[in-house]
Amino acid sequence: MTTGRTRPAPRPPEGTPPPAELARQARAVLADAVRIARWAAADRAPGAGPLAPKARERAAAALELTPDQVSAGWDRARLAGLVELHGTTARPGWRLRAWDRDDSAVLRGWVALFDAWSLVHAAPDDVAPATVAEVVEAVPQVLSLLQLSAGPVPVPALLDLLQQRVAELRDERCEVPYDPRAASGPTAAPTASAPEPAPATAPVPLPPLLDWALEGLAAVGALTLGAGQATLTPLGNWAVWVKLEQICVAAQSPAGNIEQSADNMLRGCARLTPGPARAEYRAWLAARTVGSAVTELLTVARGEDALLRGLAFEALRVVGAPAEPEVRTASAEPSLRPYALLWLAEYDGTDPEDAPDVLTREESTWLWVDTAAAVADHGETALLVRHLDSAVQGTVPALLDEVRAVGHPRTVQVLVALAAAHPDPALAKAVRRAAFQVHTGGS
Repeated sequence: MTTGRTRPAPRPPEGTPPPAELARQARAVLADAVRIARWAAADRAPGAGPLAPKARERAAAALELTPDQVSAGWDRARLAGLVELHGTTARPGWRLRAWDRDDSAVLRGWVALFDAWSLVHAAPDDVAPATVAEVVEAVPQVLSLLQLSAGPVPVPALLDLLQQRVAELRDERCEVPYDPRAASGPTAAPTASAPEPAPATAPVPLPPLLDWALEGLAAVGALTLGAGQATLTPLGNWAVWVKLEQICVAAQSPAGNIEQSADNMLRGCARLTPGPARAEYRAWLAARTVGSAVTELLTVARGEDALLRGLAFEALRVVGAPAEPEVRTASAEPSLRPYALLWLAEYDGTDPEDAPDVLTREESTWLWVDTAAAVADHGETALLVRHLDSAVQGTVPALLDEVRAVGHPRTVQVLVALAAAHPDPALAKAVRRAAFQVHTGGS
């Protein structure tokens, strides 16, 4: 049951430029990355991998940039999805193809760069990686303060917040560093029976790390730095608002499945229309790390329920690029191969209507049986009869021949259900005969 009420569409903060203007600013931030990506698409041999030193020199000469600028632009292009690496192969990303005409693609590309700010600007070499990770984890609170302030914020105020958040993170992990100032008193002296105190933990160098974080965010166009203060750019202000909205969506899972396992979440989405289902997938994904979510969805896809298999790949479409390596690996598994190949075709920019062309006849037949199994288990008999029209074979006898040969584990059950549902007695008889032949191993 539902109340019929929906969460009103959120509005960005007052003064936020319209999407077209935000996209214009994002294009300006990524202008060099786009130039390098386009040069690479035109100059390099198909299937070439990351830029080699000679390629950097050619790009620098062609684009009137230094080799270091080319390297930085190439890294930005990869992080923004303008260039995609598939193993050792690099090729233009779909965002590059849509760059001049699709503002939403531009903004998604810039947000991907914004999320990767800590990779754009190298962290100081003399700081422990664990400390750098703590600062990266604490930066969202710094950005929230900048967003709420709606103007310049003094760097000392940002440093106070950063120190407080890092201390909270350490407390959450029960990491209490020894503080010699907390000893019993200034006159206390070690005795023969009292052990020497442990050496004091070196103070965390947060001021230089805050500078590093602010410079990294400025490098991706999220904020500007002035005399002892920082200010979010319109792009940065909008991006922080988007992230806060995503947290709200995760906290208000539309159908209440955010805390469910992938299996139960997909079952809860089975009767939703595509739009609400995607909203539910997004909410469920926002509450988990990408890696664990993808693993959980693929585990469900490997199960026996064909309906959940299809829904799992719909959820993986919402995940997008981070799921690509796991989906590509899954394409080697017979039960997942048709779904994975369709997912990869759409990911590579193929129109969804044309994506089935990537499947062989055998793979298409296997998918037809799997979909029929989902309909037989969860759908109506009339829908199962109509499913006959979606087969690639032109005739029912040809379909039955290929269905028998494809070896799907649910073939018998599907044919029996189809025979029981079909109103044509002659066709139903032929389908029952095919089911019997599969069951007995006959020809």
